[in-house]
Amino acid sequence: MTAPIDAGRIDAALQGFRDMMGADGYLLQWESAGDDRIVVTIDATEDACADCLVPQPVMEAIMSSALADTSVTVERVVLPASH
Repeated sequence: MTAPIDAGRIDAALQGFRDMMGADGYLLQWESAGDDRIVVTIDATEDACADCLVPQPVMEAIMSSALADTSVTVERVVLPASH
């Protein structure tokens, strides 16, 4: 049996990236996708910088790197539809 995801630890691991995304007009949220996996969703605000998002494979690598010290893996990253 796997321990439940530690939300505080995940939030802390993603906080720097969440702040950076926020400065570019994006909201970063995550949700559990089962044992030790999360789905990260990035939504654009009306002030979002359209050129500031990197391609999905790069975004997934960044998220995986940010979570390297946790026991959680990124199942997928959901980007805004316009990207």
